[in-house]
Amino acid sequence: MGRSDSLTAAWASPAAADRYTRTAVALHWIIAVLILVQIGLGWYMGDLPKGPDRTYFIGLHKSLGITTGFLILVRIAWRLTHAPPPLPEWLPRWQARVADLTHFLLYACMVLMPLSGYLSASFTKYPMKLWGMPFFKAGWESDAINAVFNGLHKGTSWLLVALLVLHMGAGLRHLFQRDGVFRRILP
Repeated sequence: MGRSDSLTAAWASPAAADRYTRTAVALHWIIAVLILVQIGLGWYMGDLPKGPDRTYFIGLHKSLGITTGFLILVRIAWRLTHAPPPLPEWLPRWQARVADLTHFLLYACMVLMPLSGYLSASFTKYPMKLWGMPFFKAGWESDAINAVFNGLHKGTSWLLVALLVLHMGAGLRHLFQRDGVFRRILP
């Protein structure tokens, strides 16, 4: 069987061992949607003037961020206890290395984003709420500490966006090549 035949066969019916688990797939897509919504909210609310609309969207962003953070911890626990399927042997070594590095950096950003956002909010005078209910703050009012964590939150957001563009671009490339790699993460 030639390479194109094996790629067509991989697209048609990847073996169960070559696919992510249902839990991993569900967590991937739920967290992906939440992260994209969070990025959109973050950019949108940054331009809003102070007032009730901005307060509403900041509260929504915080609640979604904390919820996403918890799901990310579940995803990391799942990943540590369930090995991902191996990359295809035909994939060039440099692509496998870039994929591994990108995934590592994505996970680092997925931890750093909600953590730095939570810590930034913990060092403001405003109460922390999770879906309207009081939530524990890890700090006290400090503009200087808030600025450090807020800067880290915003800086990491730009790295995350760059990594997402790379990750989604590679995913689309594999989808259009129909080589079976993208299908491994499809529901």
